[in-house]
Order: sequence, then C-alpha cells, then structure tokens
Amino acid sequence: MKFSCLKSELVQAIQIAGRSIASKPQTPILSGIYLHAEKDTLEIQATDYEIGVILHVEAEVEKSGEIVVSGRYFQEVVRTLPNEEVTVQYDSSTSIIKISSGKSTFTLLSMKADDFPKIRPMQEGNRFTINSAVLKELIRRTTFACATDETRPLFMGALLELEGSKVRMVATNSHRLSFDEGSIEDEIPKLSQYVIPKRILEEIQHILSGDVPEKVEVVCTRSEMGFSVHHIYITTRLIEGKYPEYRRAIPSEFSKRVTLSTSDFLSAVSRVGLIARSSEYNTIKLMFNMGEVHIYSDNPVVGKAEETMQAVIEGEDIEIAFNASYLIDVLKTINGDTFIMEMNDSLKPALVREPDNEDFLYVITPVRTRH
Repeated sequence: MKFSCLKSELVQAIQIAGRSIASKPQTPILSGIYLHAEKDTLEIQATDYEIGVILHVEAEVEKSGEIVVSGRYFQEVVRTLPNEEVTVQYDSSTSIIKISSGKSTFTLLSMKADDFPKIRPMQEGNRFTINSAVLKELIRRTTFACATDETRPLFMGALLELEGSKVRMVATNSHRLSFDEGSIEDEIPKLSQYVIPKRILEEIQHILSGDVPEKVEVVCTRSEMGFSVHHIYITTRLIEGKYPEYRRAIPSEFSKRVTLSTSDFLSAVSRVGLIARSSEYNTIKLMFNMGEVHIYSDNPVVGKAEETMQAVIEGEDIEIAFNASYLIDVLKTINGDTFIMEMNDSLKPALVREPDNEDFLYVITPVRTRH
C-alpha cells in the first residue's frame, strides 16, 4: 500500500478518529486506526465497540491496500510532520509502515487489518434528514443536563423523540430537565424514541462545528444509530431501557412569573455561587420581592455573598433555593437578552424559558434549606 495526501486533511480526520479509540482498549487492535487506500480515497476507521467512525480523505493512491496502525503514535507523528504533503507506504514483508514528509521519515509497526472489527454503515432502520444547525442546537440545549452517575446509565444519555416532522431532545438527571424541539425534513409515521449516549452527541456537536449548515442523514434501529454528514459517518450503540415519561415532570401552571436580564443574572449567580461551591448542594437562595431579586449564599466554612438586581415580578413574593451550577448551565444556553422564570412555591419545581420561544424549556427542582 502506498498513498499521498494533504497533511491538514489527514490530521483533521485522524483527530476525529482518535476520539473513538478507548483509553483502555479491550484488545490491542482497538488501539489502532484502520487505513484502507483505494482509487483516489483513503478510508479511516476507529472504534471501541460503543462508538465507531468512518472518514474519507482525498488521496493519490499509488498502490491500494489496508493496514492498522497505532492510533496514538500515528496521530502524533502526522501532526508534527514539516510539509503539507504526506506519503504513507506499507511494506508487507516487514509489517512496517513508513511515513514521510519533506526530509522527515518515521516508521511504525502495524497490526493485521483482518483483525480489525470493520464498521459497516447501517442499511435498515428509521431514516430521516436534519439540518446540522438544528441538530447542534438540540444537543447544545439539552445534553448539559444529563447525569454523570454511571449507576444510572439511562440518564447518561439524551432522549431523541421523533413524531411527524418534529424532533425533540430531552435530558435529565432527575433534579433538572432540559427540553428542546426542532423540525426534520421527513415525516415519521409513528412516535419513535431513542436514548443516545451523551458522549456521541458531544462528538457530533464537535464535528458539526462549521458555520455553514449541512444536511445530516440519520438512520436508527432499536439498538444502534448512524449519522452521516459530508465525508464522515458515525455509529453508536443506543442506551437500552425505557426513558421516563418526561412530560409528567413539566409543570403546567404557575402562580409567579419573573423576567430577568440573562447576562446580569448569570453574572450575579456566578459571583454569589463562588461561596456556594464547597457546600454539599452548591446552594444559593433567591428572594423575589418589590421588583428585585436578592441572591444570597451563606457557607459557614467559607463566608457569605449577596447581590441584588432588578426584576419584573408577577405574583406574590417568594424565597427559593437552587443548585447554583444548575442555574448557570441553563443561563449559558439562553438565546436572548431576557428570560422568564416561573414558580409556584419554594418546594415545587420551577421552569426557565425564553419569552418568545415555546420550543425550549428547562425544569429545575429547588433545594430544601433550613431557614
């Protein structure tokens, strides 16, 4: 096998592939990146059995073939090469891969391509097309609310719900819930639900980081989901289990409504939250009365912090406490200068939303405090 390609394109591809390699692979072959050169294309694959990726790079192929090379060392070597053109050559008699660029030459040992668990793009399943900008926004608005506790694997993913031309994404850790809705280019005849690992969604968000919207082709089965965009294909195992009925966690009526400046409130909560960080629940108190919100944190080990800002308050006065991080996380996702917080009393869940957007909402459970 022998091929040449641009260093910049190869580096970008193997960086994406490298994130699909397990830090502690089950077998040595899973520490490698699979390379297959044929015609005018280099195909790159990597997998840890949970997530797999296929990428294609334009290349001048002098001799077709396939090999597996150490993902870690191949990535580091290519990244440091001096020239823009890279030539890779494999000698089957010695099982050595030669990488050259300008006056630099490296040799790496290879592994057998036959031992690599090659990824095959999914052919059967529920198919739909979604705009990359819509998918990125769904991910950005929800996955931060996923659980990090491995004892609850179902909550370590986000629910993707398809119905008609609508797509919804929901994430929760049982103390907060984030929901966002968008549109797809297809009609899904019946309600379909899939729980996607947070890790794969964050990887897709990273891949779709460009400013120009693209079409993302998605195919789903009960156990697997594949995403295809441009020259990249990603597949992942889905999280098994029935996702909780999230609609029951969303309050329908509120007796109090507060409108606040997004940037000012975020800054204030971040400052007061500095004192709360070392407490068990990272608790800050909010007291709404007389057109103001008083933000307060008292940590007997560290000290106190308080700040007051203006607010538009509808309803009776209320004092309520939240995990500061849970507030900061959602405030960073708000699109707009103001947001609305709706409440009933100090022990019932509150809702955060945008004034003119019914597609996004965030439910947050208060922290019980001793007065």
